[in-house]
Amino acid sequence: MAFVTFLIPCFVIGTDIAFSCQNADDFVGASSPGDIVIGGLFAVHSEMLHPEEDPIKPVIQNCAGFEIQVFLQTLAMIHAIETINNSTLLSGVTLGYEIYDTCAEVTKAMASALRFLSKFNSSEDAVEFKCNYSDYIPRVKVVTGASYSEVSMAVSRLLALQLIPQVSPASSAEILSDKIRFPSFFRTIPSDFHQTRAMTRLICESGWNWIGVIVTDDDNGRFALESFGVQAMANNVCIAFKEMLPAYLSDSTFHTKVDRAIEKIVKETRVNVIVVFMRQFHVLKLFKKAIERNVNKIWIASDNWSAAVKISTIPNIRQLGTVVGFGFKSGDISSFQEFLRNLHEEPTENNKFLREYIMLLSVCAHLEYHDFQTCIANQSQDDLLENDGSKPQIWRDDFLNANVEPGFIHSTILAVYAIAHAIKGQCKDRDCKDPSAFTPWELLEELKKVVVIDDDKEVKFDSHGDMSTSYDVLLWKEIDGHMEITTMAEYDAEKGGFIFQDEEKKKDFLALKKVQSTCSQHCRPGQVKKVTESPHTCCYECVYCPENHYSNQTDMDYCYRCNNKTYWAPINSTTCYRKTIYFLAWTDWFAIFLLLLSAFGVVLVLSICVIFTKNLDTPVVKASGGLTVCYVILFSHFLIFLSTVFFIDVPTEFKCKTRQALFGISFTLCISCILIKSLKILLAFSFDPKLQNFLKCIYKPIPTVVTCTGIQVIICTFWLTFRTPFVNQNFSIPRAIILECNEGSIVAFGIMLGYIAALAFICFIFAFKGRKLPENYNEAKFITFGMLIYFIAWIVFIPVYATTFGKYLPAVEIIVVLISNYGILCCTFLPKCYIIIYKQETNTKSAFLKMVYTYSSKSAGSVAVSQVSLDSKSSSLRATIIDSCKTENDFVNGNCHFQVPGQPLKKGKVLPKNAARTMGRKRVSSI
Repeated sequence: MAFVTFLIPCFVIGTDIAFSCQNADDFVGASSPGDIVIGGLFAVHSEMLHPEEDPIKPVIQNCAGFEIQVFLQTLAMIHAIETINNSTLLSGVTLGYEIYDTCAEVTKAMASALRFLSKFNSSEDAVEFKCNYSDYIPRVKVVTGASYSEVSMAVSRLLALQLIPQVSPASSAEILSDKIRFPSFFRTIPSDFHQTRAMTRLICESGWNWIGVIVTDDDNGRFALESFGVQAMANNVCIAFKEMLPAYLSDSTFHTKVDRAIEKIVKETRVNVIVVFMRQFHVLKLFKKAIERNVNKIWIASDNWSAAVKISTIPNIRQLGTVVGFGFKSGDISSFQEFLRNLHEEPTENNKFLREYIMLLSVCAHLEYHDFQTCIANQSQDDLLENDGSKPQIWRDDFLNANVEPGFIHSTILAVYAIAHAIKGQCKDRDCKDPSAFTPWELLEELKKVVVIDDDKEVKFDSHGDMSTSYDVLLWKEIDGHMEITTMAEYDAEKGGFIFQDEEKKKDFLALKKVQSTCSQHCRPGQVKKVTESPHTCCYECVYCPENHYSNQTDMDYCYRCNNKTYWAPINSTTCYRKTIYFLAWTDWFAIFLLLLSAFGVVLVLSICVIFTKNLDTPVVKASGGLTVCYVILFSHFLIFLSTVFFIDVPTEFKCKTRQALFGISFTLCISCILIKSLKILLAFSFDPKLQNFLKCIYKPIPTVVTCTGIQVIICTFWLTFRTPFVNQNFSIPRAIILECNEGSIVAFGIMLGYIAALAFICFIFAFKGRKLPENYNEAKFITFGMLIYFIAWIVFIPVYATTFGKYLPAVEIIVVLISNYGILCCTFLPKCYIIIYKQETNTKSAFLKMVYTYSSKSAGSVAVSQVSLDSKSSSLRATIIDSCKTENDFVNGNCHFQVPGQPLKKGKVLPKNAARTMGRKRVSSI
């Protein structure tokens, strides 16, 4: 077994003053005996004096910079222990304490920790080396502290050797949550992870993204900077600059680096928000220099100094701008405040901190409030030793209460109570008046399970040894000429949001948003950020969202695309708009015009039908093929006009399928009937025997019409079955959707039109051959002209239809349908209607026969005609001239002999056989 003993040089303030400890107990700052002793580590002084002589000796020096706030934490620990001892919580077991001053130095804190590790009741404060400390009883069972994370990291590693629990009320570094490296560390505050997340949340909600950060160059500062950097990056907040100040005021470069940090703040004019992770005495130096340079910014304070009265009372502090910070959630500390008011009655024999404070009051009592604070902070222990006994003792009980930072006081008291409840758990079935009743590592296990009631809420340590309490969001606000530290909101660490107590507090929060701290101007909705050459993502240009894209928030990194083809957005848009749906509506002026043309066509068809019905026995009607053929042709024209209705208004599946099929079949029926009429004309006036025989073979009216129309029906049936037309949304126009009928198959559509064109061409050929018929009887000439109109219309239609798009595309087809339909209808029927109405003298039997005779005489070179037949039922003239007619009057007056094949001799007298001269045979028919 090996052990180590040490004697620690120290100072003692009192009537007998020495610069080195006569024994180790002189190193203790405050102590009280008890059955179970709790250690305490607090940075009551802000720095340790360093000797200037060379060489430097391993001697712990005196300290300077008395910290009132930390001194108050030691008093809070003492008050909590005394309150517990005076209660029934531990049932007669008393708690003692040994509190040491770390002077914010790791080396001095390590010296105190070594004493904590020394064996209980060891006269030489020996620390024994063992492989197993399970049964080892150290001087203290648990430690409260330290004030700073850097000190806690070092001390915790040392205490972990014996698994002595350490409960800190102030060390917030995130790394201390690592239970592998710091297995015995606990704290009654949240880790910096929650604080940096809260800061980032505040920055984001205030609309800032270009900030500066100043930290101390120690473990706590570096870890805080790292944690904040991660949170900032995750929330698109950029750090314009980072400045690190030396951790110790005694550092020779401290003032130079403070000046450099201020110069950086002044230079970065776009940075109006500064995040400060520093100790109070660092912030004090920084702010004094900033006031000299007239720096006016928003300062975001860490929990170390957010409630520091000694900083808020700096002269002209209001010139710095606005300070908003995060402090630990406070509780009811009224009993502690009462304790402070009665503190002057407390004995000072075992509390060197209290004795030093009383001496400081005596030295600085004549000064004003802030100068009084400065005087206390600037007095070193060596100075007090020189002035010992030269000043009368003065007590100011208002000063301590004015400097209370409720968050730190509450967390310190909470740490002591958590320890007390853990001890209570260990003492249920043990005699804890015996110091060896339990070991530190057993208390450590009990602490993991302990539950403390705080403000009627149960709080406990989580798996990382942290207590997830809330933060108070503090705002430094000038009230009646004095800077007051007010609570603006509460930050819920678990939910990650701010809770405001009233609207007035919320207005204070909203007022922060008026300050701009951005690298670039905010991109408005409708714009998007375009990253420049700067390495920071917060420095960018604002460009408009392109067409069909939008942004609906400020500072968006990318534009949203309109989610489907039915929406569109203009350039610089904040939303998508539903595209306007276009189609050839009933109310469209062009549609109305086309419908009027179709309606006029229907009226024309009906008028022709009426005229023909009234004159059904006249030669013109009979020569047109009779009333039945005329009705069929007129009905097909009616259907063609009707089909145009299906090209208008909202396209539907039914309309798309019906319009082309109805048009195609109707037009085919019309052309088929006209084709039969053309065949009749050619057959009637053809004198070529071979051609006449051929025409007789193919002239089958009903079968021909049925066959021609049936083929078109088959084409349309296959089309509608296998590649049926459908409703299509045309997105070719950026801001509109054209509802149109997709023909399904252009090939099928072409076959349908091609088939009609083929019939029309055949009809045209036959009619063209019969174009030289008698003038009043010549229907072939008009059929030829009607077919030419059809061909011209559809030849023009093909390129126009192929190059046209939009809602007027159906109108193109309607126009060509109307032109071709009107052309054929007018050429077929209007000349006959003209004769019926205006030339009634030519619409007689005698006039008709005379016309035929004259044409036959000219065509054959003789007035003798061999055969003429007239079939009234079929409305075709079929007569066989079996005798020669001497004159035209004989033909007209019925003096020629006619015989219908298969029937007896009719009409006229029989001429002598030897007078008969066969002139040839001719079939004459008229449509």
